Amino acid sequence: MSEDTAAGESDGAGTTSGVPLLALQGVRREFGGRGRTTTALDGVDIAVHEGRSVGIVGESGAGKSTLLRLMLGLDTPTSGQVTYRGQTLDRRDRARLKRFRREVQVVFQDPRSSLDPRMTVAQIVAEPLQSLRIGADQRERSARVDEVLGWVGLDADARRKYPAQFSGGQRQRIAIARALAPSPKVLVGDEPVSALDVSVRQQIMELLARLRAELGLTLVLVSHDVAIVGQLCEETVVLRGGRVEEAGETRQVLTRPASPYTRALLDAVPTLG
Repeated sequence: MSEDTAAGESDGAGTTSGVPLLALQGVRREFGGRGRTTTALDGVDIAVHEGRSVGIVGESGAGKSTLLRLMLGLDTPTSGQVTYRGQTLDRRDRARLKRFRREVQVVFQDPRSSLDPRMTVAQIVAEPLQSLRIGADQRERSARVDEVLGWVGLDADARRKYPAQFSGGQRQRIAIARALAPSPKVLVGDEPVSALDVSVRQQIMELLARLRAELGLTLVLVSHDVAIVGQLCEETVVLRGGRVEEAGETRQVLTRPASPYTRALLDAVPTLG
């Protein structure tokens, strides 16, 4: 955690003093043209500070997928800016983008589609190391693969197997290992447990919480599930129709929501209602 973050105090809006590690400022994203535009995001402000865990929750169509692409540097806002370490993301700046790609990694929703079935586990986990040119040689990369597989509870024998030989929960552990391989500062979860059986969801959530604590990760969790965000995140942002409906400390948002929309989301979750 940075000195600014460690010394900062909550400002009541779920943010912390100092320069955010990752931020969206006045972001608007439109699609279409010739007078037929659709606004996916409109005036979105989100600040993610180093070492914090932030959940972004909303129903289908709220703008979560568009927001995720912008946060990962895969798209550019129509107006406003996305910043990392206080600097605007510019896909033309290859050196800065390479650092961003190394420090911000993502775990996608469905490991069945995010893991290449033709590759062994070792090849999958080593992929970001090779693409980002991390590690002096193959031996060093191989050692890193074994290390991160151990972090997620998989033994060295897993490296020689293929994704189809694992359960859904184990596949998501492989995806998490791949994301951790380049030593990221920020781990982004795109509905990371929603495609899993209920019986293993809790295991993966506990794994994410443990890894965040042990590695000092900043966590951004995008989800439609308020209960998952409530368990993993210190701060919560509620999206509705491409706008921030409510944002603040998770305990405040989930127990004393200011917005009727947030209350409606909570009422739809029996365990939190």
